[in-house]
Amino acid sequence: MKGAFTDNERIFSQHVQNRLLPDHTYSVVSGGDPLCIPELTWEQLKQFHATHYHPSNARFFTYGNFQLEQHLKQIHEEALSKFQKIEPSTTVPAQKPWDEPREFQITCGPDSLAGDPSKQTTVSVSFLLPDITDTYEAFTLNLLSSLLISGPNSPFYKALIESGLGTDFSPDVGYNGYTREAYFSVGLQGIAEKDVQTVRDLVDSTLDEVVRKGFEDDRIEALLHKIEIQMKHQSTSFGLALTSYIASCWNHDGDPVELLQLGNQLARFRHCLKENPKFLQEKVKQYFKNNQHKLTLSMKPDDKYYEKQAKIEAEKLKQKVTSLSLKDKQQIYEKGLELRTQQSKPQDASCLPALCVSDIEPTMPFTELDMDLAAGDTPVQYCAQPTNGMVYFRAFSSLNTLPEELKPYVPLFCSVLTKLGCGTLDYREQAQQIELRTGGMTVSPQVLPDDAHLDTYEQGVLFSSLCLDRNLPDMMHLWSEIFNNPCFEEEEHFKVLVRITAQELANGIPDSGHLYASIRASRTLTPAGDLQETFGGMDQVRLMKRIAEMADITPVLRKLPRIQKHLLNCDNMRCAVNATVQQMSEAEKVVENFIRNLGRSKKERKPVRPHVVEKPAYNGSGGNAHVRGPQVIRKLITEPTFKPCQMKTHFLLPFPVNYVGECVRTVPYTDPDHASLKILARLMTAKFLHTEIREKGGAYGGGAKLSHNGIFTLYSYRDPNSIETLQSFGKAVDWAKAGKFTQQDIDEAKLSVFSTVDAPVAPSDKGMDVFLYGLSDDAKQRHREQLFAVSHNQLMAVSHRYLGTGKSTRAVAILGPENAKIAKDPSWIIR
Repeated sequence: MKGAFTDNERIFSQHVQNRLLPDHTYSVVSGGDPLCIPELTWEQLKQFHATHYHPSNARFFTYGNFQLEQHLKQIHEEALSKFQKIEPSTTVPAQKPWDEPREFQITCGPDSLAGDPSKQTTVSVSFLLPDITDTYEAFTLNLLSSLLISGPNSPFYKALIESGLGTDFSPDVGYNGYTREAYFSVGLQGIAEKDVQTVRDLVDSTLDEVVRKGFEDDRIEALLHKIEIQMKHQSTSFGLALTSYIASCWNHDGDPVELLQLGNQLARFRHCLKENPKFLQEKVKQYFKNNQHKLTLSMKPDDKYYEKQAKIEAEKLKQKVTSLSLKDKQQIYEKGLELRTQQSKPQDASCLPALCVSDIEPTMPFTELDMDLAAGDTPVQYCAQPTNGMVYFRAFSSLNTLPEELKPYVPLFCSVLTKLGCGTLDYREQAQQIELRTGGMTVSPQVLPDDAHLDTYEQGVLFSSLCLDRNLPDMMHLWSEIFNNPCFEEEEHFKVLVRITAQELANGIPDSGHLYASIRASRTLTPAGDLQETFGGMDQVRLMKRIAEMADITPVLRKLPRIQKHLLNCDNMRCAVNATVQQMSEAEKVVENFIRNLGRSKKERKPVRPHVVEKPAYNGSGGNAHVRGPQVIRKLITEPTFKPCQMKTHFLLPFPVNYVGECVRTVPYTDPDHASLKILARLMTAKFLHTEIREKGGAYGGGAKLSHNGIFTLYSYRDPNSIETLQSFGKAVDWAKAGKFTQQDIDEAKLSVFSTVDAPVAPSDKGMDVFLYGLSDDAKQRHREQLFAVSHNQLMAVSHRYLGTGKSTRAVAILGPENAKIAKDPSWIIR
């Protein structure tokens, strides 16, 4: 929980909930405030568990095509029949409404990555809304919240984000329906303390304006269109998403079936709007303008915040220890030893239902693909799938000709390309058209590892979008305008987007610190590693911080048209379409038309890096029966003289926890040892690292993983230790080399790996491994057979071959507080 509270956004959100709903359950931290956890007694914990974690307080949800009767039988036999029914008394009482608004000020730790140190204050205004079991009112207020805050056409975006006062909306902005009574919050982060009142005034005046003017019809239509897409788009986590959607309302005795009938709620909403055009304005007046249950919360940094927290904690622990007798201390010490013994014992898992490796299908289903050359020479992959009336389009454009000095600006280019306007549309009109005609248009930088060589990779940018089939021509017209006529003139809006991006990157570190540590550690192990750090590592976070601090941003804006020249044409491009069989001929025409209208370079640009390898995307039309059509050639970068090197980096951050990553260069995907290392990573995580790093070491999480790029990573997350964790990584390798695991352990690791390998693939994503990585179904089937064949001897062999000291090049990175041992060690680079 200390790790959770290194995140200033989390601290702020927690206080909003605690102070807006102060009478009951929501006034406390559900996961435990680190300073209150020592007050909890064993009896309290046991009693709480017995009443709350009881079938009488449970809701059972099943989803899928298995027989329901079998589920119900199992629920009865395995759970309900083994307990006596109790009255758990877990109903959350209603919050008493306030007679007048309230306000509070709190503090947090400083943000060393904030763009402007003098602008680190956050303020928000929150309103208590009705009970979430009133499903139609909750549906309406959720829609109203989106109209108020989503996108550059929303009133609060215009009033707050574009005011230049702050960097981004305050945490938890919008409608929150996870508590019994919902609430709505809006405000700004990254402001100067003196601007708190200005932001409050802007919130009030914006609500006044909405009551007066209402919303444009097109914005309401765009929102309803978004709901239609959400209802049609199929994701592999659809069942889980439904569970999450109904859980809160159902837990408070709302009707889950009524909640799922979105079509009825949508029809009722349209009817209300038709009957009363001021329907939404009246809701704003009722729930925001005339609502006395209104909280204003502001938060500012305190340089001594973590020091003060540590002092309070030390004093609390001192009081606790002082009150203990010698006998108490002896008992605690003995219990500690008992716990350590317990943690080191293998657990009896025989009571758990389990699959066998023999239950896994030996072969995988293959995906049929059609390849075509549009406008003469641009490859297009067509994948016919049951997409439920949706069309999914992707394009991949190579970065091979882009000058090296422009590479660090590619992620920024990607994030703003669809947000600055195009053709005759300004950025507001463009946003409106994207919402009305598509389910979103995104652009992202890609570093794609080769499946056979560690020092070879493909670099490019992926353009992705989806739409209802009726809107395909409109969506492709938008892409044409973005490619042929992007707008890079909107300097003020560009500044706004830069501030938001920099703030989001800085805010993401407490949640993703282990990923940043791993990217940094792998930077010097492969040629692709350096580019991954440039695009998505701490280098990118710091670059965006510098850009956000620039008084004159024009030099950066001028780089974007230079990047455009290399990317937004069809010279080195390939496309992919996933749609229904019935939609394919129309899709082919529209995509062909899009490609014909794209620009081409007048003379061929040379790649910046001299070593380019041309590689077939799959093994030829004769070698892969599942792909029909002409061969596609991918142009990869290789660095034959690359020498991996060791490096140890410590990023100093003002957190009380560490994020640790140690990376080892191993083998590519097609090497048989890759399969063994993949099983080994799961084995080490489940049977050694989880116990050592989380249970004994106190970290929030930790483990090992092998990436497609052949980098074996050991990591920990929100970890009170650093050097000790690196020692645990060493012990994990010794454990693996000694072969201290059973056949059952190996089978469990295989089941765990296959749960990822065989995870369902949504119709929208079928064929993407071929499109992006050139990875055919035949290659994946060979890898599958290698996974099945992994043995105890092979696991020990790869542990010795790659993970032993001095065997492979490895590197380490830590994000976290100052460390005296590291500071004294000259082998570490401190950033």
